[in-house]
Amino acid sequence: MANNKKVVINLATGLEDTERVTVAFLVGGAALEQGKQVAMFLTKEAVRLGLPGYAEAVACDGCPPLSQLFQQYMDGGGELLVCPICFKARKLDEGSFVSNARLAGATPLWEWIGEGATVFSY
Repeated sequence: MANNKKVVINLATGLEDTERVTVAFLVGGAALEQGKQVAMFLTKEAVRLGLPGYAEAVACDGCPPLSQLFQQYMDGGGELLVCPICFKARKLDEGSFVSNARLAGATPLWEWIGEGATVFSY
């Protein structure tokens, strides 16, 4: 049975699909408000969200700005686990992560999960 105190959000979409990114941060923020530990595993184009200034978009009319959701997620203690293979494939600068992001592949993800977690995938 999953540990109901931890939530993993697998996000494989970057700003090419801002609605998915918005939903991922809405779910992550809501989980933090419920007292959960939350890690967002960023893969593919989503790895760019670990860089300063990237989480700037509005997904739809009436949607909250992504920058606001991103800041709430960060302020709530949400972590960003950035896939090192995806990040390096894009030749990005790993010296410039936002404060709650770090390179973490499959093994660190499993270590974070520990005895289990609820998982969402976008």
